[in-house]
Amino acid sequence: MTADDPLAVCNKRRRPPTGTYRRHRPAQGGAARLRPQEPRTLEPWDGFMYEATGTAPDLAAARKRMSSIADTG
Repeated sequence: MTADDPLAVCNKRRRPPTGTYRRHRPAQGGAARLRPQEPRTLEPWDGFMYEATGTAPDLAAARKRMSSIADTG
């Protein structure tokens, strides 16, 4: 803990587990790279957990939409 940021210890725990602040996963589950044409669930990191915020019709649309969401971390 530092005088500049008394919550520095807690901030480390608020980072996403994989270091990824945005993710998109197939709506039906499974491997994302094997079925690029399937609908996706969009899940940005909110500082505590991944929160579903919408859907995209396929992998290309999910990547485009998630790149427009700014990193919060």
